[in-house]
Amino acid sequence: MSRAGRVNAQPGRRAPVRGVMFDVDGTLLLSDRTLGGYELLPGAIEVLTTLKARRVPFALLTNGSAHPPAAQAAKLRAAGLPVDDEQMITPSSIAADYLQRRGVRRALVLGSSGVGQALRDAGIETVHAGEAGATEVGSVFVGWHPECNMKDIETACRAIWAGAELCVASDVAFFATKQGLTIGYSHAITAAIRRLTHAPMTLTGKPSLRALRFVAKRLGVPMRALAVVGDDPVVEVLMARRGGATALAVTTGTTPREEWQRQPRSRRPDAILNGLREVLGWLDNATDARRTVPRPPRSSRTQLRARRAATSSRAATKRRAIRRSG
Repeated sequence: MSRAGRVNAQPGRRAPVRGVMFDVDGTLLLSDRTLGGYELLPGAIEVLTTLKARRVPFALLTNGSAHPPAAQAAKLRAAGLPVDDEQMITPSSIAADYLQRRGVRRALVLGSSGVGQALRDAGIETVHAGEAGATEVGSVFVGWHPECNMKDIETACRAIWAGAELCVASDVAFFATKQGLTIGYSHAITAAIRRLTHAPMTLTGKPSLRALRFVAKRLGVPMRALAVVGDDPVVEVLMARRGGATALAVTTGTTPREEWQRQPRSRRPDAILNGLREVLGWLDNATDARRTVPRPPRSSRTQLRARRAATSSRAATKRRAIRRSG
């Protein structure tokens, strides 16, 4: 890997990379504004194929919730990406896990038909605005909902006033498409609901640590052993920084190279990639750096304690030798 691509890399300071989490839109592909017509980005097929051949665990985490994970994986396979169903993760996957653990049995879904499928698969009953008992729920889950209207928002508010928790798939204002930046519907819908209710929200997508923990558990590696590859400093890179993962930035989505270089420390990646293929180099480099890193120098106080312990040990050994000789 070219050293010029490194922004904030500190060899040996991070754990070896044992798994990879990829963003989708702007990182592996560009879709159109209707979330169809995929255009794969250079290196996407090669990198995922190589990771599979090397048996390196990886997952795709999108903030898009329009399609159930298995359906989304099938669409990506049809476009050419070697992605298994279990490697595709959406905010709905994480919401289903979270709500199930919270004991929520019924949720109001503000979203298209695919948004609530993962919840139903987990045994959670879903209802929509206009259906009987729509406000008698344990949670309101906001996802991809281009047809949202004021009746949906009012129903969500009434459910929250009655005690329901607000869960949100994505609070990202924009995402990358072939036509440029497109607004995130769930961000706009959530803003309206919170303006009326002042309710706190539980985010199930990026950049929440909840999402990163879910990915790490799915892949069977610690969060610090993940490389997070994405195109947005306030989404993937911020999430990686929060979880201690390695943050790798691409310039094919929302953020050009010069904007990456201006990011504050909390949103600064470990490297700006010249292409997706450089992800493979990070797997090797991270491991090699771990092997060669020297021990950090001890503080003066630690050194003093060590010298005193050594002196005490030598004195004790000398006393035992005198007793034996006597």
